[in-house]
Amino acid sequence: MSRVVFKSNEQGQILLFPASLDEKVPQDSPARLVNQIVDNLDIAQIIDTYKGGGTSAYHPRMMLKVVLYSYLNNIYSSRKIEQALADRISFMWLSGGQQPDHNTINRFRSCHLKEDIHQIFTQVVLMLVDMGYLSLDVIYVDGTKIESRANRYTFVWKKTVEKNKAKLEEKIRKVLEQIEEGIAIENQMEDQPPLPIDSKELRRRIEALNSRTKSHKDT
Repeated sequence: MSRVVFKSNEQGQILLFPASLDEKVPQDSPARLVNQIVDNLDIAQIIDTYKGGGTSAYHPRMMLKVVLYSYLNNIYSSRKIEQALADRISFMWLSGGQQPDHNTINRFRSCHLKEDIHQIFTQVVLMLVDMGYLSLDVIYVDGTKIESRANRYTFVWKKTVEKNKAKLEEKIRKVLEQIEEGIAIENQMEDQPPLPIDSKELRRRIEALNSRTKSHKDT
């Protein structure tokens, strides 16, 4: 019987990522599309919501890229956005490696983006539809969501596709209203410190699991 050969898997390697995250983001990635759009958007109104003095703030253009990209990937919770910034390469690339926490993300949405997000998100979506980057497919699912398939976004509706722009805008408005409700709820939540890993207890439970698995195989 031939010896089984496995690929090397060294978690303690020196380099976690290549010298540039850009190498890991495909040229046709939706993240690059969002990046190019926001780099060319006039965000003067958003910048005007900031006051001078105090500590430095994350750049609103970077924050807007992250928020728009999150929404296009069905990620609305600030905590989930924070997590994506920590473990998803496309998000890391968009943010330039910066990792604003969920409170910072919610403050940006509530204090700096609230008056503009409806218009910006709606116009960006409509533009992508017109350009063919967003395709509208009839798929029956529970709820309304946005899906990414083959590097193209797909709007998926619960009953049928609304091709009329006015109706599409209404759909987007309702989604954004639900997001705002979620933001309000998150702002009321108290942060809980992460539970530390109990290695000793973890080993005990794994040994018990292995023992049960072995006993099951022997029967």
